Amino acid sequence: MEKIAVIGTGLIGRAWAMVFARAGHEVALYDADPKALKTNLAVIRRALKDLRAAGIVKEAPDKIYKRIRAATSLDDALAGADYAQENVSETLVAKKTIFAAMDMLARPGTILASSTSTIPASSFTKALKGRSRCLVAHPVNPPHLVPLVELCPSPWTSKRVLARARALHESVGQVPITVKKEIQGFILNRLQAAVLNEALSLYADGYASAADIDKTVRDGLGLRWSFMGPFETIDLNAPGGLADYAARYGQVIYEQVCSQAPRRWKKDVVARLARERRAALPASDLARRQAWRDRRLMALAVHKREASRKV
Repeated sequence: MEKIAVIGTGLIGRAWAMVFARAGHEVALYDADPKALKTNLAVIRRALKDLRAAGIVKEAPDKIYKRIRAATSLDDALAGADYAQENVSETLVAKKTIFAAMDMLARPGTILASSTSTIPASSFTKALKGRSRCLVAHPVNPPHLVPLVELCPSPWTSKRVLARARALHESVGQVPITVKKEIQGFILNRLQAAVLNEALSLYADGYASAADIDKTVRDGLGLRWSFMGPFETIDLNAPGGLADYAARYGQVIYEQVCSQAPRRWKKDVVARLARERRAALPASDLARRQAWRDRRLMALAVHKREASRKV
């Protein structure tokens, strides 16, 4: 199996370590903060036990955990690595600094990928000697439970590198998509932003409460979207398929969209929305609810895996 380097051990980095290790890869995990590295290794050990209990992994958690080693330096982490996944601070300066170091230390064949959710690869790889091996591999949080990965190359990323990265992510059970050209926010965040913008607008203008807007997605759109995308959804929502749907509803949808506009997150609206959320879920219960969310994602992942085998 290919050797993997994971750089940065926050929420995303430790999840990536589990993704690759549970698929059989040896993972070198590095963080510039030794304390953070130690803390997150303990979190990984506990999380692997949860994955086993949920039925997501079949191997003994300790066996998977042994594939993850703490690297003592960036050079140590990249030694012999075939693929490196970077997860440092979400700033352009941080990305430029870490990619310059990785490009200098990693062997020429190592793919260098960033987990950035907002910064295009061209903005931090342009000056690198090995820029053709760099790209964005943006996951959904947490990637060990939500498998989508957006692979977004820069204009100079090698097609072979993109193909290798896609094959690797498919082999470890992730669901990679290719963003054909750079765009701010890539695909997932732009779709999410569109929904959030309209949700905020409907709330701010008094059309529905925060709870009822959440229900609309949770108990409506979200049920279909958990196993179908928007195009497949409309393809199945008219007798004649997508073209029939467009003929029936295209004009109405256009008229609705014309009434939608970008909405700034005004302080008074956010404060009111936050009060509703804190009334529904006290701040002291956030960690508990996050753990509940992860258990629900685990159960859904198992359900989708079993359901796909019966199709």
